[in-house]
Amino acid sequence: MRRSFSIGWDVGGWNCDKNANSRDAIVILDDSLDIVGKPWRGSLREAINAATTSGEWAARLFRLCGVEPTADASLTLAIDTPLGFPAALLALTTGLQPAGPIAESASNPYLYRLTERLLFRGNRGPLSVIKDMIGSQATKGMHVLAKFAPRVERCGVWTDGAALRVIETYPAACRRGAADSTALAALAPLRHDDLTDARVCALVAHLFASTPEAFDDPPDDVPVREGWIWVPKPGKLEELLTGSARRV
Repeated sequence: MRRSFSIGWDVGGWNCDKNANSRDAIVILDDSLDIVGKPWRGSLREAINAATTSGEWAARLFRLCGVEPTADASLTLAIDTPLGFPAALLALTTGLQPAGPIAESASNPYLYRLTERLLFRGNRGPLSVIKDMIGSQATKGMHVLAKFAPRVERCGVWTDGAALRVIETYPAACRRGAADSTALAALAPLRHDDLTDARVCALVAHLFASTPEAFDDPPDDVPVREGWIWVPKPGKLEELLTGSARRV
């Protein structure tokens, strides 16, 4: 039986090796939600540059965590950074096509993708790739997509066409409900907030692979090139953790 692993990546900037407060962080979980190897934190720039295939990229992530990769494994990678730019912004910058009237910041289509504007409706809006200084992280995540998982399986899901699927998530939104927040807070502490967020990403990756009905699908009007932020329905992470034989 093919083994499955869930990988969470909290993304640091391209030169995060110079920033002690925010760096790349990787947590890998197996089918039983046990942590594989040791959670890793540092800069992935060299690993991204050195790998030439998705298999090499995944193998480097496993080795950074201190374990050898499992051959022929199924991998789901959940990334905490925007994996697309607003469609209105791209239309403006590439074709000088203006959007309609601009109102408050939260609804500005140049600043936020539709997935982010929908999250604002629930008072848990994410950062803007344009105005919140996360362009370095976002382009790093998009670069990894373009290099290792360039095929769009459907809106918000990318693949290498073989063993790797990639999604975007947002750990802060995953903590929005009391039950989920309590369950996540009860997990064994990790040594840095970057690793804690990477673990949430890995849990989302596991839930996405095992229980896709735990998520709301993108509405039909979401531009495919903008992508989608996959946030579990309220209570689903708590169900996952309390139903597991072992907590990560």
